[in-house]
Amino acid sequence: MGVTVVYETHTTTTDNERGIATGWLPGALSEAGRREAQELGERRRNDDIAAVFSSDLRRAVETAEIAFRETKIPIHFDARLRECNYGAMNGMAVAQFAGKRLGHIATPFPDGESYRGVVERTRSFLSDIVRKYEDRRIVVIGHSANRWSLEHLVNGVAIEDLVDAPFNWQPGWEYLLGVARAKPVS
Repeated sequence: MGVTVVYETHTTTTDNERGIATGWLPGALSEAGRREAQELGERRRNDDIAAVFSSDLRRAVETAEIAFRETKIPIHFDARLRECNYGAMNGMAVAQFAGKRLGHIATPFPDGESYRGVVERTRSFLSDIVRKYEDRRIVVIGHSANRWSLEHLVNGVAIEDLVDAPFNWQPGWEYLLGVARAKPVS
């Protein structure tokens, strides 16, 4: 049957509220983000989740810990689930990224990485969990580049079509590894 990945983004950060592209900087949840993390936990804690995997960047760690601290669901932190490393552009205004993401599909950001690099990190992560969590549901808490990677790897959507598309938040995306389809999760 496969592994069901319930993908959730980290919740709102102070950088999100200020229009900053945090990249590999830690980031911190805002007051709204802490409330959203509580809601994520309420939404998922009785969802038959075998494990939670989170980026090791502070904003994702906080999201996972707040959401699942009152459960026995194990939480694992994995650097492969980090946002794209924007290198010299980590911490810059989101507006400075307008129209520049397409130029970094294969070419790394200065002192950083490319979106293909994120795809390969995500591929490695998925390869490891498929072996261990067959026929189970897991939650993955990450960043926009990780979701783009999942869309690319699971559904075959071109990265070029994802990086500059508007982000439409929703309460999770569900991916069945090995099946070329994702659906919104409520």
